[in-house]
This record gives sequence, C-alpha cells and structure tokens, in this order.
Amino acid sequence: MKDISEKTSPFAIRNIRLFLVFRVCFNSRFYYPVFSIFFLDFGLSLSQFAILNAVWAATIVLCEVPSGALADILGRRNLLIFTGVLMVLEMALLAFAPRENIDILFLFFLANRILSGMAEASASGADEALAYDSLQKEGNINDWGMVLEKQMRLQSFGFIIVMVLGGMVYDPNMMGKAARGLGLDIIITKDVTLRFPVYLTMISAVLTLIIALMMKEVSNHKDECREGAKCVNAVTDTLKLTFKAGRWILNTPFVLIAILMGLIFDSVIRMIITMASQYYRVIEFPEAMFGIIGSAVAMLGLFIPSIARHLTQHHTPIFNLCLITVLTMSGLIGMCFFFPIFGLIPAMLLFSNMYFIGFFLSHYLNRATNSDQRATVLSFKGLCFNLGYGLIGIFYSILLSFLRDENQMVNPHLEGEALKNIVFMDSMLWFPWYFGVSLAVLMLFAALELKHSDEYKRID
Repeated sequence: MKDISEKTSPFAIRNIRLFLVFRVCFNSRFYYPVFSIFFLDFGLSLSQFAILNAVWAATIVLCEVPSGALADILGRRNLLIFTGVLMVLEMALLAFAPRENIDILFLFFLANRILSGMAEASASGADEALAYDSLQKEGNINDWGMVLEKQMRLQSFGFIIVMVLGGMVYDPNMMGKAARGLGLDIIITKDVTLRFPVYLTMISAVLTLIIALMMKEVSNHKDECREGAKCVNAVTDTLKLTFKAGRWILNTPFVLIAILMGLIFDSVIRMIITMASQYYRVIEFPEAMFGIIGSAVAMLGLFIPSIARHLTQHHTPIFNLCLITVLTMSGLIGMCFFFPIFGLIPAMLLFSNMYFIGFFLSHYLNRATNSDQRATVLSFKGLCFNLGYGLIGIFYSILLSFLRDENQMVNPHLEGEALKNIVFMDSMLWFPWYFGVSLAVLMLFAALELKHSDEYKRID
C-alpha cells in the first residue's frame, strides 16, 4: 500500500472507477417502477408472482455465502464476470419468453428468478471486496468513505433515471405520444411496450458484463480452474472458508453485533418499503405519483452518504446507532398516524435510514475484516439480511391473516379495498413495538458481549 502521505485520489484507481459503474449498471433494472404489474401483465397470476419471489429469495439465501467464499478463493473478478453472464441470461429469458402457453411462460420466469437470485448472490460482497482491496493496495484505505459516498450518489442518480424512464417506456400512451412527436404514424399497444423495460435492462446487463471483464484482480487468486482436481480443491476450500468466516463472526463480538443490528433495521424498513404503495394509497396520494415518490426517495441518496461519512469520521459507532434508532422509531410511529399527504414525511424519514445503514455497515465491517475473507463476511451479512427479511415476511403474512379475521368478526360487512386498508393500518401499529422490543433485546446482548471491547467507541 502506498504511503498515506502520497495523497492519491481513490477515483484515480481503475478498479474503483469500474466498481462505481458496475454497481449502477447492475442495479439499473428498468422494470422496477412497474415490478408487480409487469409480471401480471405478462399473464401470470398473483399466486405465481408470490411463488416466483419466494424462489428468488431462497436462491439468494442458498448461494449468498458460498459465492462469497468462491470470490475469496477463485477471485472477485471471476465472480463478477459470472454475475454479468447471469444477468444477460436472466434478461434474455424475459426478452424471449413466449406468452401463448402460461405453463411454459411460468417456467421461463422461474428460470429468470433463479438466475437473478444467483446474480444477486454472486455480486454481493465480491464487487465491494475487490474495490476495497484495490484501494488498500493502490491508495489510502481511509478514503473508503469517499468511495461509498460517491457510489451511493451515483446509484441514487441512476435509480432516479430508471424509475422515470422505466415507467415512461411501459406506458403505451406515453410511447404513442413520443412516436407522434417524432412523426411516426404507428400504433403502440401494451403488448408492444410490455418488453421495453426488459430491453433497456438487457443493455444494462451487457454493460455490466463488459465492466466486469475490464476489472483487474488484485489478490493472489487463480484466474481459472483448469484441472478437475483444482476445481474439487476449490469447492473444499470454499466450504472451509465459509465455516471459518462463520466462526470468526461468532467470535468477533463487534462484527456479530453490527450484522445483527443491521438485520433488525433492514428487515423492518424493507418490509414497509415493500408495502409502500399501499401506504401511499391510504394517505391519499394518486397512483400516478408513486413513481415520483420513488424518485424522491432515491434523491436522498445524493446527499445522505456525505452526512454518513461525516458521522463515521467524527462520532463513535454507538452514537451513530442511537441516531438511526431515533430516526427509525420516529418514522415508524409517524407512519402509524396516516396523515393525509403529510404522512409522506415520516415515510421519507424512515426510508432515508437505508442509506445510513448501508454506509455504516460497509464502513465498519470492511474496517474490521481481513482481506482474505472479506467477501465471505460481506456475503454472510447479505445472507442474514435476506433471512431476516424472509422471516419477517412470514410473520407479517400471519399477522395480516389474524387481523383480517379479527376485523371480519367485528364487522362482517367490511370487504374489498376497505377491509384491505383497515387491516394494513392495524398492522402498521405492530412495527414500532416489534422494532423496539427486538432492538432492546439485542442491546442487552451487545452490552454483555462488548463489555471487554472498545471497538464501538472508536472514531476513525
């Protein structure tokens, strides 16, 4: 690593620049603003949509940690190239999925969800580990906060474009007006625009693969497995490194607590984000505004990372934990009142915490982890987060079923949209309690585990 007195910009490092573009391209999925109706308009049912999402989440959970270990053994660049290939394949399936036979269509989407989950797992940890190692080798490791800040800003800017453009190209009326404005006398229907977001995402997929190929491995990993024996050894080493990293996390209180804290915050906030459109409807926002609200949330990522970097440089981890706890609890409680229109304020307050949490965890986990197992540890974090999200999803579905039955017993004439809104509003009241009790229990555990450590008091 260069002497830190030689002040080199982290963005002069090739892998750092490519990492920033890789993150933007990989996450530029133009079907996000129409995600649920995109599946349904293809001809799938709600139950099939639910099954596909469950398969996607399960694939990530199963592949998350092994992919991180493979990245540490075979090379982060190789895993990112694999990610690019998977993304191209998953989008190709949607681009050419036949709509005539619903059973065959479902199989195409099933394969898409499996490949998408594998791509998410392969990218998770490997890209960040490669960038961090590049900075450690060619620059100043203390500049990682600057890299994270830039990455979050660029990703937020990209997400804004995705939300706006993806929604526009999916709308046949909007595309018809654009065609007439260009002097084209053609009729554009929903069947035509249905795959437009897919084609745009295919472009992002190809760019993702090209960028991965342009990256350079910085650790002593083999470029490829040329012999069968080496491949067998790689699998064995993967399992060994996975268990080693797991034991290390369990025996490193600060890292264990950081991941568990992140799990609680992430699962609660992600669950509410999943239901955001229902919340917007209840607080009387027209559906045409949903995409604009999503863009507004993404805009928070343009300036929150700089605040987060300042906080890590001037305050301790425990201070930052208290800050995001207050923000999260304030957002959860404020959303329970369902103020018409103004209810957007606590929602934005809550959703903004995702940027703080992502920045803080990346900063503290990378600081505490050695290079030889960094991707594996980051993958463990992703595994825990997806497990937490899956579990809270199961609990939430049980809660909704209970509240639905309870409301129908009290008012048997309540049905349809009115019943759905009442049940949703009642369910929101449980989140502050769930979050508060879970965090209190973990804080007690943390107090016992960290009593001989001062890592949580350290300021960078």
